[in-house]
Amino acid sequence: MVLWNIVFELENDNVPTEIIINRLGDPKELAKAYLGNLLANSKGFSWNRILIICAFYSIVGFSGMIVIPCLAIIAPVFMICGIATPILAAIKMIDYIFSLGIPYMQNIGILLDGLVELNPIVEFICCVPVGALLYFAGRGLWKLLVYYCRKVSKTKQSLSI
Repeated sequence: MVLWNIVFELENDNVPTEIIINRLGDPKELAKAYLGNLLANSKGFSWNRILIICAFYSIVGFSGMIVIPCLAIIAPVFMICGIATPILAAIKMIDYIFSLGIPYMQNIGILLDGLVELNPIVEFICCVPVGALLYFAGRGLWKLLVYYCRKVSKTKQSLSI
């Protein structure tokens, strides 16, 4: 706090910026001294706490590069596929029942061993539970992502210096 008062007084006395910077000295040394004073004056300082903070940010940083992007992509995709699966199966079933000839419906379906294609009515019956499983899996993954972010945030707040 005293350092800032000195800088403000020098600025008010119209001392050029270059002279103020020269008086402060090397920025790296100033930062080290400031950090040293901060840690020395902190009542909760301990080397163990510093190591815990370093470990926390290492783990969170690494897992955050993997966990957050994967869950943020997989969860909505599962929910969208969970909704689209029975809808597309229903459209194919309607096309089959009424012989509408909707384009590309022959590309949608369940193939067994790449050779046997199921009846569109059976496909629809199979796709409804599969769609529900995909949707609820996506919702679960989204909740897991939110839980992970909240837990990391809460842990970070308890570790702050």
